Amino acid sequence: MKILISADMEGATGVTWPGDVLPGTAQWERCRSLFTSDVNAAALGFFDGGADEVLINEAHWSMRNLLIERLDERVQLLTGRHKALSMVEGVQHGDVDGIAFVGYHTGAGMEGVLAHTYLANSITGVWLNGARAGEGLLNAHVVAEYGVPVVLVTGDDLTCEDALGWAPQARMVAVKDHVSRYAAVCRTPARTASDIRAAAAEAAPLAVRYEPVTGEQFTVELEFDAEHLAGAATVVPGVDRTGERRVAYTTGTMYEGIRTFKAITTIVSSAVEEQYG
Repeated sequence: MKILISADMEGATGVTWPGDVLPGTAQWERCRSLFTSDVNAAALGFFDGGADEVLINEAHWSMRNLLIERLDERVQLLTGRHKALSMVEGVQHGDVDGIAFVGYHTGAGMEGVLAHTYLANSITGVWLNGARAGEGLLNAHVVAEYGVPVVLVTGDDLTCEDALGWAPQARMVAVKDHVSRYAAVCRTPARTASDIRAAAAEAAPLAVRYEPVTGEQFTVELEFDAEHLAGAATVVPGVDRTGERRVAYTTGTMYEGIRTFKAITTIVSSAVEEQYG
């Protein structure tokens, strides 16, 4: 049994504000240890549950945040940027039986600690076939095309609640309770490590590949906080203006859907000016 862990940081234990997750800050350096603890606990739990392999894919910001020296010696770590499937890189090779979304968060425009979708700001909302979408929903549709179930989700309580809509069979662990976008009631690392490890062990038997989901059509709509960003996004082929601050595109696979999404966010990021956005 092989498990892929998609590891994001905003939903990690103790993380509540931008300084906790922005590479290079003192708080980020401190919170790397908390993030690593959550991810390692998930890996240990999957091994407890019978996994033979655990591959961890770094999915946050620079994708160079985890402390490899504090991970269990049995895991492998995929670290660094510029990967074909970004946050779920590794799922496409046909050898992954289940995936865990560790340290995840709610989407742009939603309630939740550090809620956003790919970009920390600029994007105010994302919809997939009309439903409000965060990274969890988008990535869940990507992995479904490879027949890989989402078996574990960790993050704040609202992330776990949101995940019931796109991974109802998964085990959920809330490491903190949302108070505001930048505040939460947090469990201690000892408590969350124990909870995550136990949940991962329970989730391991759920890691059974199924027939890949194909033949669907996906329409993704994005809303930005400034009009010029919508204009910038239309540089990507197939992306059309649907409103003053909105664009949309339609695709026959989420493989192409998530790659187009990444192209949009890359171009939009380059169009943001300091202070004015």
